[in-house]
Amino acid sequence: MRPAGPSGSPPAPKPSRDTKALALKGAALVAIAVVSSLLWWLIRHEPETTPVADTPSKTGQFQYTLIEGPQVTSDCVSKSYGDTKDFFTQTPCTRLSRALYTTETGGQKALVSVVLVTMPGEVTATQLKALTDKDGTGNVSDLVRDGTFKDQGAPKISGQDAAYDSHVTGPEVAIVLAGFYNKHKDKPLLERIATDALRLSGDLRR
Repeated sequence: MRPAGPSGSPPAPKPSRDTKALALKGAALVAIAVVSSLLWWLIRHEPETTPVADTPSKTGQFQYTLIEGPQVTSDCVSKSYGDTKDFFTQTPCTRLSRALYTTETGGQKALVSVVLVTMPGEVTATQLKALTDKDGTGNVSDLVRDGTFKDQGAPKISGQDAAYDSHVTGPEVAIVLAGFYNKHKDKPLLERIATDALRLSGDLRR
């Protein structure tokens, strides 16, 4: 016989185990529903991600057509001239990739040489860029200069009428030379082409 409660009435019966189990299951279902609702809200309100940019050869001011190369070697000495050749004799590169492109703008056609030199480290890459940036110090031979690309109408792009630009990224040095066909002269436009073409060096890493 159960003892009487404080008021003299029998105590309330204790909930059975089945009742407790049902209560726990109900609480679990409620928690799952809350979590699911929260996840759905986060998915619906997730900020948009920034789209991945196109490959370097598909973005920029000018469009280019590959006409020669890429040619890849580790012998920078035989593919250069002047003080640049001497530099490579003392500090060999680890990889050299060269290619030729054409681009047309305003009815004028330009030939563009893109070179990517990989040096042992960032210090030697910076030294190479500083050397080739100077006048009269030679350069890496473009595929016209070394006779690889044989086209009678191709302009010489290592002379004074050519445009030049370069860029260092870690141990890599990108070097661009550009010149117009038919002896057309527009140095500001040509320099814009050379600067824009630096992005093509990304294709030469392959």
